[in-house]
Amino acid sequence: MHQGAVDRPSTDTDVLWTPLPADADGSNIAEFLRWLRDTRDLSFAGYPDLWRWSTAEPAAFWAAIWDYYGLDEVSGYDEVLADAAMPGARWFTGARLNFAQQCFARACPDRPALISLAEGGEPVHTSWEQLRSQVATVAARLRELGVAPGDRVAGYLPNIAEAVVALLATAAVGAVWTVCSPDFGTAGVLTRLRQARPTVLVAADGYRYGGKEFDRRSEIASIINGLPTVRHVLAIDRLFPPATTPWSARTDVVQHTWPAPTGDEVRLDVADVPFDHPLWILWSSGTTGVPKGIVQGHGGIVVELLKALGLGADLRAQDRYLFLTSTSWMVWNFLVGGLLHGATIVLYDGSPTHPDVNGAWRVAEQTGATMLGLGAGYLVAGEKAGAHPAAEVDLGAVRTILQTGSPLPPSTWRWVYDRVAPHVWLQSVCGGTDICSALAGGSPLLPVRVGRIQCPALGVALASWSPDGEPLVGEQGELVVTAPLPSMPLYFLDDPGDARYRDSYFDMFPGVWRHGDWVTVDPDLTVVVSGRSDSTLNRMGVRMGAADLYGVVERLPEVADSLVIGAELPDGGYLMPLFVVPAGGADLDDGLRDRIVAAIRHELSPRHVPDMIVAVPAVPRTLTGKRLEVPVKRILQGARPAEVTADGTIIHPEMLAWFAEFAESLRRSP
Repeated sequence: MHQGAVDRPSTDTDVLWTPLPADADGSNIAEFLRWLRDTRDLSFAGYPDLWRWSTAEPAAFWAAIWDYYGLDEVSGYDEVLADAAMPGARWFTGARLNFAQQCFARACPDRPALISLAEGGEPVHTSWEQLRSQVATVAARLRELGVAPGDRVAGYLPNIAEAVVALLATAAVGAVWTVCSPDFGTAGVLTRLRQARPTVLVAADGYRYGGKEFDRRSEIASIINGLPTVRHVLAIDRLFPPATTPWSARTDVVQHTWPAPTGDEVRLDVADVPFDHPLWILWSSGTTGVPKGIVQGHGGIVVELLKALGLGADLRAQDRYLFLTSTSWMVWNFLVGGLLHGATIVLYDGSPTHPDVNGAWRVAEQTGATMLGLGAGYLVAGEKAGAHPAAEVDLGAVRTILQTGSPLPPSTWRWVYDRVAPHVWLQSVCGGTDICSALAGGSPLLPVRVGRIQCPALGVALASWSPDGEPLVGEQGELVVTAPLPSMPLYFLDDPGDARYRDSYFDMFPGVWRHGDWVTVDPDLTVVVSGRSDSTLNRMGVRMGAADLYGVVERLPEVADSLVIGAELPDGGYLMPLFVVPAGGADLDDGLRDRIVAAIRHELSPRHVPDMIVAVPAVPRTLTGKRLEVPVKRILQGARPAEVTADGTIIHPEMLAWFAEFAESLRRSP
């Protein structure tokens, strides 16, 4: 998950929110500072000092996290960091703990564990006791089906309670979980799940979105037929009566009804697994070829999400934590991690813009959400639509908004405070599937400034480096992490010798994690992430982030969306086209082109002015909203669409053929 904005220096007028002293003192991180003082004899003047210690002394910091969250009562360990080399760092050797068990460790019987809401429906509460019973029942069924530690269980599921149950049941068994959202096309699902080689598939017959029902039974049949390792299907009936015949004609696959608790008490048996036992497989977006299967471990995810959600996002047991997401986005796992804190997690299965642009805010009102996670695209859409949620929806319960996914223009930051919730703490977060957490994000001890992430996350040795490996302060460079994190991938699927893993993160700086984003870190530790470094614009030797240009162009009312590409050409030339989706009723005529150029020259520089401005029907994006800059760049350089992305993993896939035709027309022109 990324966030960024047009980089500009902070001034007092940029401050949007400042924590009240009582709120800062009552935060989780303030309590952690007091605990460090009382138990470790460590005192820190504030967040910057604490962060510097957490990154300079990683073993001491993560040992403190272990003890502060009571994991010392779960398991001992031999060494905190037995090997700090990246990749391959070894954390908490000798420790044993299970993610599912830890999700019940702070259960509060007075509050629900889950609140589930389907589009157009009413909230359904699941108590902690009910959740435990359901997980125990499904875990027992998985064992009956022969699932053992290390086996893979896959889901084809929307954001529903059964998805959480299936994840926790799989983890309880010690098997490895992976999931695809049913809005993925069949080809996109198979490019992922064939790598995972699951023995059990958990699937729902359909879902509702945008006021429509989507029957996925034929897609499920195709998925089963394309997964030779699957032997059992657990079928969840969402839209239709229970199936009288199996979804697939395969005779070697047995279809079972989703197991419901019988009323008899079923004991939750939890596998005792090592710290680095595989927990789940997350998938890269697949925008540059076959998706990477990223394997993360029980222990690393437990300690990371305890730290990130507790000390970063300030999640508390009394919170109702809602993230608008599908099961395919890593923030779904980040949402489920709220159970580690005893918080109630809120699951919404539907469109955030149904029945209108304020749909997500109505979900928050309807479920009493106190912490709300949203993609930047939703906030930008609300601003462009002229929405005024505060005038229509009661958001008094929301104390904080987590924003991530893509760059957020400065005007949208102000819109949140002007039109949504003047009291809210807006946390802008940059992280990724790669670590299933935040690299930089919020702190309840620090102010919120327009366009700036508040700080690097605790324990994350985040820095900006030049291409030569020189640290930069106040200048844009490669986002690097110079010390290991517990939730970094254990390995990738089907990656002998970790070749693809190393190439993904350690190709530029051996032994140092290069995340693939442009970042600016100022002396006050505020952070701006300006987009993917592998889609960087480079005009006349000056490297520029595409997010800077989007922030200017998309403020024009005639522009609905845009995509800028900087492509090195085989003849040594450099092509920088800007593709624009005109807003309704607008035409990309010479007048609009002139206004776009004038805005870019005035607000950025003449170097940012594109070589051409071209109207397009749509901008292709990943299912999480990220522009497909790199795949389009490769198409302009001569690659075929099938070589740059997997089918079924993007929005507006037809545009890849459009760009291929555009590239061919350029090659034909004199």
